[in-house]
Amino acid sequence: MLMEKARQEIVDYGKKMSAARLTSGTSGNLSVYDAKTGYMAISPSGVGYFDTKPEDIVIMKLDGTIVEGTMKPSSEHALHATIYKTHPDARAIVHAHATYCTTFACLNQPIRACHYLIAGAECATIPCADYATYGTEELAEKVEAVKSDGLAMLLANHGMVAFGPNMAKAFNVAENVEWMAEIQWRAMCVGTPSILSDKEIANVIEHFKTYGQVKEGETGKGGY
Repeated sequence: MLMEKARQEIVDYGKKMSAARLTSGTSGNLSVYDAKTGYMAISPSGVGYFDTKPEDIVIMKLDGTIVEGTMKPSSEHALHATIYKTHPDARAIVHAHATYCTTFACLNQPIRACHYLIAGAECATIPCADYATYGTEELAEKVEAVKSDGLAMLLANHGMVAFGPNMAKAFNVAENVEWMAEIQWRAMCVGTPSILSDKEIANVIEHFKTYGQVKEGETGKGGY
């Protein structure tokens, strides 16, 4: 099978995503991109995460051509392909309907820097892309229109998407953004959140590069 390691990662992290309650049922999807071959491994459409097997993962080109697999790919494959095209360093994507992120997506409001942990997404604001029907090229276009250097965004009236240089980082970003959304929601229930400046978040992003057990020449891997 092509991309065996990527297939297994998608299976494993699909279970983690469901167990962490970042999504429910068969909603959401995950993918891994191999820039050398131009192939994307993506979860199948409508298959439960605890039922998905490595051989169920679909291998595609970014233009939608199926290279290997008997399953129908996730309906959001165009969304994933667009992110890989517009964010050249992205190698893995987690798309989920996480409760608090989706709450703000339904308000069409961004996640802001009410806590420094937003720096884990390498930005001071998690933007919200305009609404379009799920699984359409129009939705992919709405995502492409979002100009952000960060590793996550909300999808209006839909959910959230996070990405990174590998699946571990993408999943970490997804978890942290959902936690950030919950903190912002709770703070707003009490009053008006105090928002950290872009300068401070830039400072934290720099600090995160040496967070944890980092070897010389490497950068922090997330967790914070």
